[in-house]
Amino acid sequence: MDNLLLKSSAFKQNEIIPQKHTCDGDNVNPLLEIRNVPPETKSSVLIVDDPDATRGGVWDHWLIWNINPKTQYIDEDTVPAGAIQGKNSFNNQKYGGPCPPKGSNPHRYMFKLYALDTELNLPEGSTKTELEKAMVGHVLDQTILIGFYSRK
Repeated sequence: MDNLLLKSSAFKQNEIIPQKHTCDGDNVNPLLEIRNVPPETKSSVLIVDDPDATRGGVWDHWLIWNINPKTQYIDEDTVPAGAIQGKNSFNNQKYGGPCPPKGSNPHRYMFKLYALDTELNLPEGSTKTELEKAMVGHVLDQTILIGFYSRK
């Protein structure tokens, strides 16, 4: 079996995320490509966060669950049909692009994709803690795409 894969045409693994996809640009999600989803997958989850956040904890940028397992692309500035968004650390239910403090070292942005053996019964606007709790025992495979960003 090939392992679950998440990639983007906007940036490659461990490269700089283009300004367009940050708070300094259009603040829209990059195009994401999903490959090698296990055949028994019932839904996928995408969590985008910043473990280098300076406010004392991980900063959540985007939470989406119940992504159809047949989804191969998440187009720029879109949410897959039928998927549900949670509440990010900006207190929004949408993508919030990288926005580290000006002058800080580059932050890592983790685009984490999980293939699940179920759909999640979670209401829109749920938090990452609630999402991760609901995922326990249901992860078939997972992968991560890491991008970097810093502000002058």
